[in-house]
Amino acid sequence: MGFYAEQAVPRILDVACGAKVARPLRRRVCEGLAGEVVEIGFGAGHNAPFYPQGVTSVSAVEPSDVAWRLAAKRVRDARVPVRRAGLDGQSLPFEDDGFDSALSTWTLCTIPDAVAALRELRRVLKPGGTLHFVEHGLAPAGDRRVRRLQRRLEPLNMRLLGGCHLTRSAPDLLVAAGFTITALDVFYEEGAPKFLCAESLGTAISP
Repeated sequence: MGFYAEQAVPRILDVACGAKVARPLRRRVCEGLAGEVVEIGFGAGHNAPFYPQGVTSVSAVEPSDVAWRLAAKRVRDARVPVRRAGLDGQSLPFEDDGFDSALSTWTLCTIPDAVAALRELRRVLKPGGTLHFVEHGLAPAGDRRVRRLQRRLEPLNMRLLGGCHLTRSAPDLLVAAGFTITALDVFYEEGAPKFLCAESLGTAISP
């Protein structure tokens, strides 16, 4: 990885993902998390203020040292213990059936093999464990104009934002990995470009 990817991208994402408009979505997606939680794509820790009372600990998976340093204050201020416990969502360093819940926020767009990462989450979740997710990706099927724009802009977006895809479908990835989706809200984020912010927010169970 070069200087831009290692040093600049985590700082750009810290600012973008820390936007006020994302806070209500973070609060929504964290509702109902409980017990021991594994969070992939922890980033700069913007979910930490929203962990609910039922959470007892969070194991954070984050490959970027810069992002983890940017998260330091949020980690210290979190109401539950948060530890950096892994670097690669595609190969989690945990035993099977160890977590009650999992969290992924705007992460599946960037992981090289998102289905492999989701299968890893299924492995480390207890049977019946719940994955809470909010992800951006492919626009709804009826919005062909936005989909065409996403396909045109995806190569540039990937170069600028550390491999971030615009055309992945989080619900399809979840089903392919063996999850059962139990709640799903699909919408455009208000006030944001549609090609960047076609969102899927919900929960899925590991059978």
